Amino acid sequence: MKKRRGIILLGALILSSFIMGGTTYADSNTVVKEVGRSNPLIDHHLGADPAALSFNGRVYLYLSSDQYEYNQNGSIKDNSFANLNQVYIISSSDMVNWTDHGAVPVAGANGLNGGRGIAKWAWGSWAPAAAVKKINGKDKFFLYFANSGAGIGVLTADSPTGPWKDPLGKALVSGSTPGMSGVVWMFDPAVLVDDDGSGYLYCGGGIPGDKNPSQWQIANPKTARVLKLGNDMTSVQGAAKTIDAPYMFEDSGIHKYKGVYYYSYCINFNGNHPWDTPKGEIGYMTSNNPMGPFSYKGHFLKNPGNFFPSGGNNHHSVFQLNNQWYVAYHTQVVSQVKYGSGKGYRSPHINKLAYNGDGSIQEVKADYNGISQLANLNPYERVEAETIAWNRGILTENTSASGGPVSNQQVTNIHNGDFIAVGNADFGSEGAKSFKANVASSVGGKIEIHLDKENGRLVGAVDVPNTGGDRNFREVQTTISNATGVHNVFFVFRGNGNQQLFQFESWQFSKDEGGGSYQGTTYEAERDTTLVNSAVESLYTGYTGEGYVNFNAYSGASIQWNKVLCTISGTKNITFRYALESGTRNLDLYVNGNKIKSVEFPATGSWTNWREITVQVPLTEGDNVLRIETTGEEGPNIDNMNAAPNFDL
Repeated sequence: MKKRRGIILLGALILSSFIMGGTTYADSNTVVKEVGRSNPLIDHHLGADPAALSFNGRVYLYLSSDQYEYNQNGSIKDNSFANLNQVYIISSSDMVNWTDHGAVPVAGANGLNGGRGIAKWAWGSWAPAAAVKKINGKDKFFLYFANSGAGIGVLTADSPTGPWKDPLGKALVSGSTPGMSGVVWMFDPAVLVDDDGSGYLYCGGGIPGDKNPSQWQIANPKTARVLKLGNDMTSVQGAAKTIDAPYMFEDSGIHKYKGVYYYSYCINFNGNHPWDTPKGEIGYMTSNNPMGPFSYKGHFLKNPGNFFPSGGNNHHSVFQLNNQWYVAYHTQVVSQVKYGSGKGYRSPHINKLAYNGDGSIQEVKADYNGISQLANLNPYERVEAETIAWNRGILTENTSASGGPVSNQQVTNIHNGDFIAVGNADFGSEGAKSFKANVASSVGGKIEIHLDKENGRLVGAVDVPNTGGDRNFREVQTTISNATGVHNVFFVFRGNGNQQLFQFESWQFSKDEGGGSYQGTTYEAERDTTLVNSAVESLYTGYTGEGYVNFNAYSGASIQWNKVLCTISGTKNITFRYALESGTRNLDLYVNGNKIKSVEFPATGSWTNWREITVQVPLTEGDNVLRIETTGEEGPNIDNMNAAPNFDL
């Protein structure tokens, strides 16, 4: 995790550190990820110690929360790692366009993360690792993290991006865990869920001997461990076993290839080394058993300083996506370019990884080019604005907009001349005819849509009005011309003065001039609603978001969506997703306090069989209040509501 041993136990420093708000701060005027290149993966904020999880055709990267620290005169300090108390998550299905899922406020000791810290016992969340396992027929996600160098914790969730909870209320692995004696640094977890569902946790690091280790201790630290996890992935079975990794320093990694288990780690920087264990590189060992014993085989990833301007510590994660193997790692490229010196601030990269016929790993060629885009982006589906290939000037932060994914973000810090861009959007031969964006502003501005490059062909521009504030979101739209085929798409922001212009939450193109293929905005029943005599549940599977709403057999029970946005007044399609085991139940539908109609919900056959019913409802421009209310003593379970234009009228 860290190159300098003396900074490992920073509990007191972390507890007193300054915690920034929802925005991820950085110097945002310099483009580091050059257009056409894939590394670094992001440059609008930092992110260290990447741990990869492949799930449903996407790779999710979990990152330590490097954040710039400043001197009183505004200059950049060397990274003290005091801000490593969150975990950043980004994901991609194509390795070029990365969606920012924000920060998980992991550490919560002494009110960290503004009192929102999930693990109330922890003061740090270093070098995360993630896994998914099907438990009782449902995918369950696990986020492991290091409490500085003092132990390993775990959070759980029902999706790869959360929301997360602390199932134990304490560390999973600590100094009192059997077999952990002798581990200098109890950090840098890696996790493997084997083919039979068994889970294994790898961690540890450091060199014994305090400040003056002997050459024997440097060569044979014996500080790496493997533990068998319980079926719940949140308990440990038996004692930890030692992995006798030569010249071990930190950064456990684990993957399985053709039935062989590969344990990998960062080789230390101290003492004298033989030729096959070069300092600061990623070495690896293999075994036919996940618990070992492992045999040293060689190395495959040189220190970042061999490829990029700055070296520093080496940290990696090997993963497979769509039958290709990759390695994620970090460098100090972003901070180097922005400030002329890395100063210990890291950013994530990915390059391909390959094997020889005998199973040995080939040397990785790390570079700025990274991975060529794996698949074209579909511009006719809702795209989160925080899905970015290249950018200038922007930041991201938590959003108050409804209808987005868990931990939804928005693009912020938008000024005149800034841009975001996505790679290889496929408009097809027919082409796009219209465009919509979800925005909020108190001053207004404009989004210009250019193809291929920042000053490329202009195919449309949409005005962003004053929506009444930066939390008052509205969908705006414009017509599009001459957008066919596959192109990089640049959204260039325009406005007056030096002030922040607006917030940008999501966008979508349409093949119809009126946005006819636009899928509308989905509002979860359990999020940002007012509930009367009804309650959020998650008992029955198949829902979206964090749950659904049960009316609890009350008459007059209701769900009220308080901000249903409408760009142009008129009749809209309102679609309810619901489940009802048997019978037929009616709900009264109100818009802005006026009863519009009674909606009949036929049975879906079971409480896990979800269907949709669509009704036409008049909405007015701006925010609308929509309420559904029981008329008898029963109602269906409501998962969500979607508001979309009605193009048939």
